[in-house]
Amino acid sequence: MHTTLARLQNVFGFFTTVACFVAVFVALSVVVTPQAPSASIKLQNIQVVKGRPHYYSTKKAEFAHIRFDLDTDISSLFGWNTKQVFLYITATFPSSSSNEPPSQAVIWDAILPSKYEPWHENQYIHPPPASSSSATKSKPSAKSKSKSAKSKSSASTDQADYNPGLLSLSAQRPKYQITTPAGRIASLSNATLELNWNIQPWVGALVWTNTADLGLWKGLKGGKSKSFDFPALKESGSKGAGAAAGKKEDLKTEKGGESNRGKPA
Repeated sequence: MHTTLARLQNVFGFFTTVACFVAVFVALSVVVTPQAPSASIKLQNIQVVKGRPHYYSTKKAEFAHIRFDLDTDISSLFGWNTKQVFLYITATFPSSSSNEPPSQAVIWDAILPSKYEPWHENQYIHPPPASSSSATKSKPSAKSKSKSAKSKSSASTDQADYNPGLLSLSAQRPKYQITTPAGRIASLSNATLELNWNIQPWVGALVWTNTADLGLWKGLKGGKSKSFDFPALKESGSKGAGAAAGKKEDLKTEKGGESNRGKPA
């Protein structure tokens, strides 16, 4: 006759064995899920200035501010085992030395959650259609300002109306201004913008960007801009307060959920 403790151990061992097999099955099921991502990315505007790229920078350096247009259809990456997709754009440019490999720097990123993932402040909010955004701007409300928390939660529910894999951004500001370890990036040539992602599943291994066909997974179609050159350093002469303010406005970066990073997503 088995004791109560022995029976509980047997039940728990059977449960963990079944859960392990189910997890392995779920993780391997993504292999038979077709993927056919496509994207188009174009350079919109680029400026190179000299200053302090970050508030914590100890010295001035040349940094680039890159605006871009992005149209993506990565809906096929969102399967039933997809928790979220970390999407990011890198700028690839040659290093100062010919003996070193090309440098890469992230200029923009976003966390695209699946429709089954709970809302979190770090997640990307799809911009509303032009018609609804213009109507919202034409009728500002004082109550909406006092209920910012509720507006965020309503935005998360409205996000369900959008396909998380469809993005259409025009003249998008970067999140990060880029530079080199030497602090010189002006007049560099043969640079490109590339789209990358990291699929984070509920169960299984992380999957990175694939550019080649692999079974039912088609490689990314497009997702790379034409090569461009960084312009010469923009002189910061005294052109009046209006020009200085306009220049500062042009160099603003997009604000995301960076302040919330460190909290569990």
